[in-house]
Amino acid sequence: MIVTQTPLRLSFFGGGTDFPDYYRVSGGAVLTTAIDKYVYVIVKERFDDDIYINYSIKEIVQSVDAIRHELVREAMRMTGVERGVEITTLADVPSTGTGLGSSAAVTVGLLHALHTYRGRLVDARTLAEQACRIEVEILDRPIGKQDQYISAFGGLRAVDFRPDEAIDVERVQASPATTRRLQDRLLVFFTGRTRSAAAILDHQQQRIEQSRTDLDRLKACAHEARDLLIRGRLDEFGQLLDTAWRHKKALAEGVSDSAIDELYTRARAAGALGGKIAGAGGGGFLLFYVPPSRQDDVRRALAPLRELPVAFDPGGARVVFNIHR
Repeated sequence: MIVTQTPLRLSFFGGGTDFPDYYRVSGGAVLTTAIDKYVYVIVKERFDDDIYINYSIKEIVQSVDAIRHELVREAMRMTGVERGVEITTLADVPSTGTGLGSSAAVTVGLLHALHTYRGRLVDARTLAEQACRIEVEILDRPIGKQDQYISAFGGLRAVDFRPDEAIDVERVQASPATTRRLQDRLLVFFTGRTRSAAAILDHQQQRIEQSRTDLDRLKACAHEARDLLIRGRLDEFGQLLDTAWRHKKALAEGVSDSAIDELYTRARAAGALGGKIAGAGGGGFLLFYVPPSRQDDVRRALAPLRELPVAFDPGGARVVFNIHR
């Protein structure tokens, strides 16, 4: 039996600039962090040759080609696992529509577990590259590439996407004290609804040329935010979130709506310096930067929304259990 643990993520700045249609022309940049909420993948050998897959539904099939779960099917094809396994996926939060990068975490976790099942050790970059190949190239999903990299690498990272397809992943060189202070100033709330990001992301991808000015500014915000963290200027980091949120909303219809705007306005009035919707938008989780003295005010302003306590995950994707005979 193999068990992998793969972190979800919170993206602070630069979302949208990791789309190939943008970064192949202008280069992209994001600032993002893995968090202590996880996707778990369990792979267990079976006595027979059937393939059992357990997620929100249960599949029992005789061949990889018959698998309906696209990510499982393509991860098995890529790793060469063909039969006689049972695969289970579990998550700490709803696994779709939350904006925390769950699809990428599932893909990275599946690849990690299946490679380990085959007796192969793979590094974070290989996992991220293969996960991107599955989601962006094989399945042709309208998504960027930041989620796969932060789930694989973990930590608080600046990720640069080069026009020549090179992807640089660097740990932000902020002091441990600054990182702890940042973590303590983040509040995350569930909007009460999940959504399919596909329509929003597809619209965003189609509008890249019209949105290039906003995307350029979001890329600049990612670089500026990294520098602010290195210098320990956290309140300016929080204020920059507010600036970036205005540009993010301009990328596509559905990123925000009147209900989300109202929640954001209430949080800002109660003391949040800035914030954003996690992921593509339209629902899922709201992230705010709030000085400690105003956090209870923000919680009251957003009641009865459920808060999700988060901490940064430094380690990325890992195998937490491995007994395979």
